[in-house]
Amino acid sequence: MILDLFFPNRCIECSRIIDPDLLVCDLCFNQIHFTHYDYFENTPIKEKCSLFFPIENAFALIQFEKENLSRKIIHELKYRGREKVGKILAEWTTERLDFKNAKPDLMVSVPLHPKKLRERGYNQLHLFTETVSAFYEIPFDHQLLKRNHYSKAQALKDKKHRLEAVNTFSVTQPVTGKHILLIDDVFTTGNTISSVAWEILNAGDNKVSVLVMAMDV
Repeated sequence: MILDLFFPNRCIECSRIIDPDLLVCDLCFNQIHFTHYDYFENTPIKEKCSLFFPIENAFALIQFEKENLSRKIIHELKYRGREKVGKILAEWTTERLDFKNAKPDLMVSVPLHPKKLRERGYNQLHLFTETVSAFYEIPFDHQLLKRNHYSKAQALKDKKHRLEAVNTFSVTQPVTGKHILLIDDVFTTGNTISSVAWEILNAGDNKVSVLVMAMDV
């Protein structure tokens, strides 16, 4: 309570004092560019994924445009140590994502390399995944995949290096006959999610759908 008094939580956009559990004030919330995608429709993210691998369905919560509030939100989560932002993004997702009667069997997030995990202190996708999992009652597995190579974050790479398949992943245990929902933070070139998807698809008779926090338009 003393910390809240002297260091109140502030909106990341306008710096107004806000409730400790919030990220932005009501006025700035209206600046967030939500996609309003339907999980089952042929949306831009589904179209882009389909260029790389067989995809069932796809959903992106917000648009990751240059210099907009959505980008600030993702950067707060990934680079400023605010792991709780993942929970807020998950709550916004559950207000907008409807699986209807076709829920996936399992949720799996893109893993960090152990070195990157030590540097950041947390996987920015875990709290998001766990919150969404609890809401829809879909199990998750943080151990199914591992990243084999350490590399720079996608946002820090130039376009040429983002297109290179430098990040490789492995499936750590048998998985077959499952509809798996892959979770990532930002869809940029599709290189990362494609690499992960093919590991899942090649592991057995599996299907893949995608859920990302943001889509780089």
